[in-house]
Amino acid sequence: MPPSNAHKKMTMSCLVVLALALAATVGAQECRRSGTLRPSEGHSCEDCCEAGKAYPTYRCSPPVVAGATRAIMTLNDFDEGGDGGDPSACDEVFHRNSERVVALSTGWYAGGSRCGDRIWIRANGRSVLAKVVDECDSLNGCDDEHAFQPPCRNNVVDASQAVWDALGITGEEVGEYGITWSDA
Repeated sequence: MPPSNAHKKMTMSCLVVLALALAATVGAQECRRSGTLRPSEGHSCEDCCEAGKAYPTYRCSPPVVAGATRAIMTLNDFDEGGDGGDPSACDEVFHRNSERVVALSTGWYAGGSRCGDRIWIRANGRSVLAKVVDECDSLNGCDDEHAFQPPCRNNVVDASQAVWDALGITGEEVGEYGITWSDA
């Protein structure tokens, strides 16, 4: 028995919905550069922006994958006077580096919607729970507010020394390390 016109229309509607969902998913997986920042002045610090160099900026981060979002963990000093710059964006206070705290790239920070949330970080065969207290700004940088550092890449979990220690990452490994993270 051939399918009815109503069945054909319903099948076509389902295919259109499926195609739109697939297109939205593919689009969501892309996180393209949103601009470029070119500082005009150089500063005398090790990790500072270089005058005239082009730094990419991002409004987004790669999609969060349940249980295992890939990221680069960097080391941040959340203490007053540390390389983190201003107080943490979530609570306007500085944090001790003995606390397990992180800053997330702009897209993952999501306008502060993860402030105070905890995330699981996995690396080196271990996992640790850390609190989101700040944004690792992927749009701005190279100024006093950002301790003259370049904008963050779009896939960074900027972690305190306590997070690195809990994961057993020490010595020359400290600086940048491939991790996965997930919402707790």
